[in-house]
Amino acid sequence: MKKLILGIAIVSSVFAFGQKDDKKEINAQVQATNKVAMDAYNAKNYTVAGPKFIELYDLLKANGQDDKTYKYYAGLSYALANNLEESIKIYTDLINSGYTGVQTTYTAKENKTGQVSAYDKATWDLIKKTSKDYSDFKTEQSKSVEPDLYETLSTLLLNAKKNDEALAIIEKGLAKFPNNAKLKEYHGSALYATGKTDQFMTNLKDQLAKNPNDATNWYNLGVLQSKNPATEADAITSFNKAIELAANDTKLKDNAYQNLVYTSIGDDDKAVKEINAIRKSDPDKATTLIEARKERFAKALPYAEKWYQVSPNNIDAVVILKDIYGMLKNQAKVTEMKAKEAELQAKAK
Repeated sequence: MKKLILGIAIVSSVFAFGQKDDKKEINAQVQATNKVAMDAYNAKNYTVAGPKFIELYDLLKANGQDDKTYKYYAGLSYALANNLEESIKIYTDLINSGYTGVQTTYTAKENKTGQVSAYDKATWDLIKKTSKDYSDFKTEQSKSVEPDLYETLSTLLLNAKKNDEALAIIEKGLAKFPNNAKLKEYHGSALYATGKTDQFMTNLKDQLAKNPNDATNWYNLGVLQSKNPATEADAITSFNKAIELAANDTKLKDNAYQNLVYTSIGDDDKAVKEINAIRKSDPDKATTLIEARKERFAKALPYAEKWYQVSPNNIDAVVILKDIYGMLKNQAKVTEMKAKEAELQAKAK
């Protein structure tokens, strides 16, 4: 979520000229509502900030200024308050309205004082045409928040388990911003959540054909491949490729190493149950299965060690590494990992 940067100057000049008593009263109400909204937001009281920003938006709109910036701030506040229903509604409305958040700032320098000030467009145009007391007339446009709208709404819909709606908005966003990394990541989540894994796989391969250096797509491809025993070797290749391309993305590396470990080990619960079921009736076969299990753990060991190197304070990495060392009878390392596990558990309390 973005930090909110907003001042009352934006709304204080709305009724600055030719005010009558009723407009003064409205302006005072605008100022008061703006202050409550901002104070609540800065205090992280988002449940108060959201409705107040909507109130501010409605006040301005009723008096001729449809400034959706405040609606955007309301949606952001509702999202931070985890009010999925209201935030989804607002973000959907903003996207459908074509809102981009792009604002133009008009500035000029007063020659006598050297002070640079911002003006509304009408005043800026007027002094530019008629006054010799000003110079350095400049305009500056703010950055579009449209990609953020799509990213946030996609996350909200996925969190609300509205997966079909999420998929539709993600694909609409990707049509406008095809290189947006977050939307590409969410696309995979949505396709997977809606059961369209084959489409997801095809989509990933198409994107990797266009851009083979996309670490996230290699990772997502590995996740899909790891679900099928027939493509586990391909999954390992994909995860390794993701790690190679991840550069300083520690989180992606962490996830990729974790998946490499569990893909190498396979369904260990199933393996243990199978061994226990035949241990007495067919000890020779049980021994064969036990040795195969040890081989899988030995295959997983280098990945687990690298996972631990990348995330030494990840208790999951510590526990699985401890278990692998135990399976491979490396008692010294088991003791080391037990100590690390105890240390992390103590810090978590």
